[in-house]
Amino acid sequence: MIAESRLRRVGVVLAGGVGQRVGLNTPKQLLKIAGKTILEHTLDVFDGHPEIDEVIVLMTPGFVPDAEELVRRNGYTKVSRVLEGGASRTETTWRALSALGERECDVLLHDAVRPLIEPRVISECVAALGRYEAVEVAIPSSDTIVVAAPGPRGEIIRDIPDRSRLRRGQTPQCFRLSVIRAAYERALADPEFPSLPTTDDCGVVLRYLPDVPIYIVPGSERNMKVTHPVDVYLADKLFQLAENTAPALTEAQYRAGLEGRTLVVFGGSYGIGADVVTLARGYGASVHSFSRSENGVRVEDAAAVEDALARVYAATGRIDHVVNTAGVLHMGRLGEAGQHTIEETIGVNYLGPVNIARASVKYLMETHGHLLLYTSSSYTRGRADYSLYSSTKAAVVNLTQALADEWACQGVRVNCVNPERTATPMRLRAFGDEPAGTLLSPAAVARTSLDVLLSRLTGQVVDVRLSR
Repeated sequence: MIAESRLRRVGVVLAGGVGQRVGLNTPKQLLKIAGKTILEHTLDVFDGHPEIDEVIVLMTPGFVPDAEELVRRNGYTKVSRVLEGGASRTETTWRALSALGERECDVLLHDAVRPLIEPRVISECVAALGRYEAVEVAIPSSDTIVVAAPGPRGEIIRDIPDRSRLRRGQTPQCFRLSVIRAAYERALADPEFPSLPTTDDCGVVLRYLPDVPIYIVPGSERNMKVTHPVDVYLADKLFQLAENTAPALTEAQYRAGLEGRTLVVFGGSYGIGADVVTLARGYGASVHSFSRSENGVRVEDAAAVEDALARVYAATGRIDHVVNTAGVLHMGRLGEAGQHTIEETIGVNYLGPVNIARASVKYLMETHGHLLLYTSSSYTRGRADYSLYSSTKAAVVNLTQALADEWACQGVRVNCVNPERTATPMRLRAFGDEPAGTLLSPAAVARTSLDVLLSRLTGQVVDVRLSR
């Protein structure tokens, strides 16, 4: 409920582009990166932000049903409307402003194709709107900017502005509704407006309401706009490397989310898996643990995995969550590795997750459940003596993102936990004793694992870091 002492805050996600510059004939905001469409990544941030009250989406003409389906599938509770955008950015923005009605509010206009917007930026924009009626997000220019002019055989430099005063504009651009609406009313009444170089909303305010100061909130280099083909690649890598987090839950939320649910843990006899088993049982879940040492179930054996899940389903009638913490770590040069080491590493670390995914999806479709896998920080780049381990962990990340995409329409979520160095028996065998306080506890990783299972995340790599 919105307190009477403050204005309603509306996030307007402008998704009216068509994607021509990235070589698409469909809107670029529907392009999938890191397991989700660009539009979904953006809506995740706005819909989940505690200081945003309502979200409106302006979608490319002809694709409103696609956006509405994404809203429905993700259960976005703050998205009130999906409207058709206009033929230009100006027309799309004006349609949004017209749809907001006459009641005063704070409006945050954001490009849908900036999916890496950080919640911190939104919070600072909201705070700035308490003092200003117009707010721009911008970052310093790291490049020298030159002013070009026509020369006898091409362009020549006419001026080099002082870089210390230059900023690169981003979104959201934020306004009191009455202010941005008044600026657009003046702009649309100006016959010269369509030919002016003004390309964004702050530019409209600056030209037509010059007495309104526009405050600058520091943006982020990550808040990039997906415009060109290379941007798609960069955004995907940034998502892959991002430190994603799941919201920490209360004791009551853990119990409400797990009591009466069925959870299957592969690799649950020790380490992180054992702590997941203990925690989930403590919150009332029916937990079934399988491992090589506990009951002879090897994840690299597809038949054994299928049989384990079938037995759980026969006993409980449902499977809500499947967790795989099974893994092996063999260090050494690839050329010196024996065939058994190669087969075991690939079998447990990669074939195991594949087997578990294939066998569990039919059960998870019934419950709109969750598959949770695990990777390692070594997945980001191959390192000497880790070639097999790091490459299999990278494969698990790609598997997570691909399955999240494949299973989205069935309501099945797939995520991957990426713990920092953790004090597990597997690590102890590989590295021996390490200084106290330098390793995560398996219990801390298990707690985050439950947070992820009970979240709406999918297709994400969720980092667990040691507090320092």
